[in-house]
Amino acid sequence: MSSFCSARKKLFQGYHKMAKNILVTGAASGIGAEICKKLAGTQTNFLVHTRSNQQGLDKTVRYIEGVGGRAEQKFSDLSIKGEGRKLIEEAVQHFDGLDVIIANAGYANKTSIIDMTDAEFEEAHNTIARSFFELTTAAIPFLKQSCNGRIVGISAFGPHVWRTQVMPFAATAAAKGALEITAKALALKLAPDSITVNIIAPGFIRKDRGAHLAIDPKALQDICGQIPMGRIGEAHEVASVVEFCVSKESSYLTGQVIHVNGGLV
Repeated sequence: MSSFCSARKKLFQGYHKMAKNILVTGAASGIGAEICKKLAGTQTNFLVHTRSNQQGLDKTVRYIEGVGGRAEQKFSDLSIKGEGRKLIEEAVQHFDGLDVIIANAGYANKTSIIDMTDAEFEEAHNTIARSFFELTTAAIPFLKQSCNGRIVGISAFGPHVWRTQVMPFAATAAAKGALEITAKALALKLAPDSITVNIIAPGFIRKDRGAHLAIDPKALQDICGQIPMGRIGEAHEVASVVEFCVSKESSYLTGQVIHVNGGLV
């Protein structure tokens, strides 16, 4: 690994640091967009993904390019089998390598488990858990060639908080739980290659203005009473933890689920 890194550095002798190639799914708004803002800078190449939010993704791209980075866009539905692998192929085609994967795309389904259809349950797992499996396993050969291979999955409080005062999200919580276990299995196998795999589990995070809300604003305000800090979190607070997890300073951190939730337990 060290000899490869030395060789790669020689290819970029004219640069202050090597370019970092980053894939972010669900990058058009909210946490995904804030992650891009935190990581963007000169010598950063992004493939930013969304299912259909053209306006939001354009805004993310403008920010990245405004601070000296490069950004390519990709629109796809990750619930469709194989789309995760296609994203990795496209990222490598654009940048001839891949260093960081941020698997952020997802949603919240508040349908009660007793009212849920088979299709709803399957869609949650396809969009969240299977796409994470596809993205990460397809990227392994390229992450092994990186000097700073990082995988970060964005989970949620759903798999961890179960009480009557907090609305459950049965289908998507189950899918996020599967994502977390997949990440731990990957962390175990990829640790010898110094590729870290970690999960960030946000609590209740404020949505962008005009974005779809899974919870009624009045209900969300009531939930603040269940959060020890007494407030909803901000997307940049989650993005700051992601920023650390993809840094060189996080090199001994892997296989962890890090909760960013104001003390919600």
